[in-house]
Amino acid sequence: GTPASIATTFDGGPMMEKGEGLKALGVGVVFSFLGTIFSIVALLSIAPSLAKVALRFGPHEYFAIAIFSLTLIATLSTGSLLKGIYAGTLGFAFSTVGIAPVDAIRRFTFDSPNLNGGFAMLTVMIGMFAVAEVIKIAETGRSAHKTKVASVSMKNVKGFGFSLKEFFGQIPNAFRSALIGIGIGILPGIGAGTSNIVSYIIAKKRFKHPEQFGKGAVEGVVASETANNAGIGSAMIPLMTLGIPGDTVTAILLGGFMIHGIQPGPLLFISQGALVYTIFAALILASVMMLVLEFYGLRIFVKLLAVPKHILLPIILVLCVVGAFGLSSRVFDVWTILLFGLIGYGFVKGGMPAAPFIIGFILGPMAETKLRRGLMLSDGSFMGFLTNPISAAFLALALLSVLWHLFSALRGRKSAVAKLQDA
Repeated sequence: GTPASIATTFDGGPMMEKGEGLKALGVGVVFSFLGTIFSIVALLSIAPSLAKVALRFGPHEYFAIAIFSLTLIATLSTGSLLKGIYAGTLGFAFSTVGIAPVDAIRRFTFDSPNLNGGFAMLTVMIGMFAVAEVIKIAETGRSAHKTKVASVSMKNVKGFGFSLKEFFGQIPNAFRSALIGIGIGILPGIGAGTSNIVSYIIAKKRFKHPEQFGKGAVEGVVASETANNAGIGSAMIPLMTLGIPGDTVTAILLGGFMIHGIQPGPLLFISQGALVYTIFAALILASVMMLVLEFYGLRIFVKLLAVPKHILLPIILVLCVVGAFGLSSRVFDVWTILLFGLIGYGFVKGGMPAAPFIIGFILGPMAETKLRRGLMLSDGSFMGFLTNPISAAFLALALLSVLWHLFSALRGRKSAVAKLQDA
């Protein structure tokens, strides 16, 4: 549905195919609630100190964070490192289409007014994941009579579809994912679209059986849903304490504040303290209401998902087209989702991970803007990125993540050769 739930589809879909759709939805609802509560606790307790850290970040630091995020995704993704880096670079390249953010020069527009604003993020997401998935399933050649969806048994299913033992078993995963979501969410411009994928990949690396991810592992759903909802409260931290929105949603909220004459910032806690804590209470109430409403709606949602694929796929494609057209009432956006659907399908056939592409596309505009501004501050020298302690640390981490991946791959290859020689 949104970039924040991309990683949820990696295991949520396979769980549905195995007849565990109710469990997937239930896990998503409960751990979304927990992620939100974790972030609200962070908002209440550590907002001022975290905001001060984020305030110290300038263009050099943000560019380094973008590079680190991209290399982290590329190295942790399934497949070769080169494919991951290539996918991320390709995402960066597509994000440069349109008017440049610093000097307003048209790039790769081919004199088309539709390309002046670049490709809309949502159309890219819809194409790379939804349309590409429809094409992949259609390519299997299954006829309408052969296509079946695993039935979801409702018998003896209580609560949210999973046991308390399973719930407590996922607490460490949820806590780690919440920390990732909060840490990324507090940094303006990155948000849940990045944190859910980072959390998913780290959970995969930490899991005893990583090969189960992508095949219906509940751990993947927990990691993604906890992280993306943990960004709700953390994105409010820079907004409430600095007046800087953490994501697009809080940017809209900032506009609403200003319409009512409210100026978020450090003085807001002093001048309108009652309003601040009313907002905090509203966040908690909204989270509880979400939990209650989705609890009673779970069984209805599962029945909708049980529609056979030969009926469901055309409906999904129509909804994708309607959603793309509804963004700005342009037929161009419909063609865009088809273009990226074909690109996503090519990724599937070529064994390339889509996550680095998406991260590159999301972080591309921010990375470019911060790079250009950082160079301006350093009189055109790249040394400013290396002499700044924080940016140098993140760039060093990016390099170390690549070297560690190469070392691990080499060590794994040597052990495989040794086993063959012993055999």
